Amino acid sequence: MSNFLKALGPGILFASTAIGVSHLVQSTQAGANFGFTLLWAILLANLFKYPFFEFGSRYANATGKSIISGYKLLGKGALWTYFGITFISMFLVTSAVLFVTSGFMQQLFGLTDTIITVIIVFLICIALLISDNFKFLDGMIKVIGILLLVSTLTAFVMVLLKGPIAKEGFFDYDSVDQNAYWLFLIPLMGWMPTAVDLSAWNSLWTVERIKQTGYHPKLKETLFDFNLGYIISALLAICFLTLGAFIMFNTGKTFSASGVKFSGEVISLYTETFGSWAYPIIAISAFSIMFGTCVAVFDGYSRAMTATIQHLKGAEESTKTDKKTKSLYRLVLLIITAGSFTLIYVFHKNPDGFKELVNLATSISFVMAPVIAIFNLILVKKKYVGEAFVPPVWIRIIAWLGIVFLTVFTIFYIFKDQILS
Repeated sequence: MSNFLKALGPGILFASTAIGVSHLVQSTQAGANFGFTLLWAILLANLFKYPFFEFGSRYANATGKSIISGYKLLGKGALWTYFGITFISMFLVTSAVLFVTSGFMQQLFGLTDTIITVIIVFLICIALLISDNFKFLDGMIKVIGILLLVSTLTAFVMVLLKGPIAKEGFFDYDSVDQNAYWLFLIPLMGWMPTAVDLSAWNSLWTVERIKQTGYHPKLKETLFDFNLGYIISALLAICFLTLGAFIMFNTGKTFSASGVKFSGEVISLYTETFGSWAYPIIAISAFSIMFGTCVAVFDGYSRAMTATIQHLKGAEESTKTDKKTKSLYRLVLLIITAGSFTLIYVFHKNPDGFKELVNLATSISFVMAPVIAIFNLILVKKKYVGEAFVPPVWIRIIAWLGIVFLTVFTIFYIFKDQILS
């Protein structure tokens, strides 16, 4: 049992990263606007992305290194490709997550200035992460995860008992705005459960957990931790979809494109179920969910970019975090902060800025997914992880189907204007 607890952590961090924008924002909107007609997209995205996240944890357990070191083994071209994908996505993703987090913070504390709120969230994140204290991050995310799980499952059960406001049309594709349906498909699947390039974070957090505890878990222990987080994330996506469908679908209500208003509308979904007395509890819970995601995303990108830069410079991964690594981590964290703030400053003036930023970030993440998926599949061959760590046949079959799935829908996204016209 003690060894299991030592392995537990990276999977919860993964779940916290996933259960943010993709669930609280995108899944809820999917249910509210389209009922259960997009349930298939949520299920398939979770199924076909699963192998590539699992491979990140598997590679780290097999080698004791992050899968970013594996990209280096595939050649400088693969490592530079990952660097480019990370560089493009990190500003968009962190700004989108921060935009949502600040909206919930404004609802919780009654703040009115978006930029001031964003700065406050930035400062708190930097203060927490600048020390590079993985133990604190790990503990904080576990507490937030429990709060999230309890509040969401309670709301889900109560909504089921109360029943839907609209009694029919949940699965009727013909009853929804079909053009909006297909335009929303890629933004929904882009971060469902999260972006594929974030699979490297699983391996980074697994390696960091080994450093923290001094215990190298068995493969089954690492995969149990990951699978626990992944299954919780998938189930909660369906919960949020149901909340949106039961309370808002076919009621004439729609979500605002404003981040602050949207946050209030999401909180109202819960208060309509529990009653107005629950507003402060739900507001705290919703903000905690997004704040946990925000911190995990800033940490993940900072670690990933730090490791990538070190590998590009020819350095090898160390079993201990040295001063140079910490300094580079902090520098990257500050660069991400500056870039994210710039994007938010540009988008927040636009009434539709919140919606545009989230959809842009999620769509770009999806388009980049096939490349990382292929890299990860190659790196779990016997040549790289050893025969004992090669994934079973059924996972490899899902992986190949996943690459086809991601590629087909990437082509759809690129040519969607011609296809939908």
